[in-house]
Amino acid sequence: MRRLAALLPLLACLAAPAAAQHLRIGLTSDPDVLDPTLSRTVTGRQVFAAMCDKVVDIDEQLRIVPQLATAWRWEDGGRALVLTLRQGVRFHDGEALTGESAAIGLRRHIETQGSTRRAEMGPVTEVVPTGPFEVTIRLSEPFAPLLAALADRAGMLVSPRQARVTGADFQREPACAGPFRLTRRVAQDVIELERFDGYWDRANVHIARITYRPIPDATVRLANLRAGALDIIERISPSDVPEVRRDQRVRLVQAPSLASFYIAINVAHGPRADTPLGRDPRVREAFERSIDRQALVNVAFEGLWQPGNQSVPPGHPFYAASVPIPPRDVARARALLREAGHQRVRVRLAVPNTTDYMQASEVIQAMAAEAGFDVELQVIETATLLRQWTVGDFEALIIQWSGRVDLDANIFAFKACGVPLNGGRYCNPEVDAAMTEGRRSVDPAVRAAAYDRAARLYLADRPYIYLWHPLTLHGTGAAIEGLRPVPDGLIRVQGLRGARG
Repeated sequence: MRRLAALLPLLACLAAPAAAQHLRIGLTSDPDVLDPTLSRTVTGRQVFAAMCDKVVDIDEQLRIVPQLATAWRWEDGGRALVLTLRQGVRFHDGEALTGESAAIGLRRHIETQGSTRRAEMGPVTEVVPTGPFEVTIRLSEPFAPLLAALADRAGMLVSPRQARVTGADFQREPACAGPFRLTRRVAQDVIELERFDGYWDRANVHIARITYRPIPDATVRLANLRAGALDIIERISPSDVPEVRRDQRVRLVQAPSLASFYIAINVAHGPRADTPLGRDPRVREAFERSIDRQALVNVAFEGLWQPGNQSVPPGHPFYAASVPIPPRDVARARALLREAGHQRVRVRLAVPNTTDYMQASEVIQAMAAEAGFDVELQVIETATLLRQWTVGDFEALIIQWSGRVDLDANIFAFKACGVPLNGGRYCNPEVDAAMTEGRRSVDPAVRAAAYDRAARLYLADRPYIYLWHPLTLHGTGAAIEGLRPVPDGLIRVQGLRGARG
């Protein structure tokens, strides 16, 4: 009945003809604030893909390619990144992109209170215009991950008029430089965008309007796609893949993924860290040892996902091979609990209210019970869960990180002392030193050795327990063409055709 009730409002859209070139996209959850400086959600990145162009982008082979910048170069031994900007770009409020406006937009990510982009940009000392269409980012020391960071939210530029407006106020009238601009948002219901005719690449945009709808239930999302009420959906469940492949009304768009799913544990943030799991790494090891990752993905995800114990999968150039996936060992888990003074341990695990998280969490709950853990699942809307993570209002939670091209962006902002995304307040100075060495070098061998040393430390401390890496599985209506399978999973609207007329 719950799924039917969620399905009927969208299917009712079929009763009226769709507007010309209107693209309807089903998201897995409602984004948090639509401000690229403050945003944390994966679904927020989906909306930003249409609203906010970046300095650079990535392509299907994970190469960095031009977007708002047409060229870039390192100077001063890696302590300065010089960006040549595209001419003829305008923000949604009509302001022009120049060296000065780009500097203002990049400084916004560094100077805004509560920015979740600051750590991604590294040791920036200043951002200055160095020509009418040139901006230079100066650093106190070399920072290899910077260019990759600018291929995501840290590279999104906003109009100078809106640079000092943040959060909910910015969301009322955002002014990015993307192909679409926001016209309406109703929380938990709908986000509506309209085409920006002043967009620099207007000839490559064939859609007039976009409507995003958050639909946490994967079955409901797929039903709406198959019925024609949606044109594109993200994250098809593995169990639905055979059915989708047989249905001529829809198409499966599959790509590798940069994402990782993991359990985050509150180890030092407020009173909710004062639990056996939060206080004692032996209890955290026991919890990890209770989980059979391969069995987990077999049961919850039809065996399609790849088990993993780090932020990148085995085989990745920066995977720390010195710390392989630990096998399930119930006897070892129980022995660790006894050593820590416990027979059984209660764990409150916060779970986003989407199908894949709930399926996986129920499997983890059953496995952990055999090793002495009583796992209480607390199902919470994703944006609410992220807010609780930020303020330390959690014991443990399961979540995903959508992943970035450079390993630094997958680990530093979560594991360094005092950084914004480190909601459990994990802090190990030796880990910080190793991660800092990795981000200061442009030598792959030096970086790999530093990140291996860091991994051996934080994987023993276990503030995060990594579980699996998915594929990107999006669905489209049969008429939709041009959806590019980029491993970051973002739905890029440039080049899309076939929306209902």
